Amino acid sequence: MTDESPLWFKSSYSGNGGADCVEVAHNFVPSLRVVPIRDSKTPAAPTVSVSAAAFTAFVDALKDR
Repeated sequence: MTDESPLWFKSSYSGNGGADCVEVAHNFVPSLRVVPIRDSKTPAAPTVSVSAAAFTAFVDALKDR
């Protein structure tokens, strides 16, 4: 594991001034190869982490739409 804290990022495409969105923390990709994800409306709730490869595939699939 790491002592690093997630550096949360919200997409510029977020609706409602950015209030209705998920946030991701890219800073864990180099060290852990995972992308933590959380609901920006409830930041204290548990997070979900997916592999960097799975997250990249997900984003690439969205770009194709």
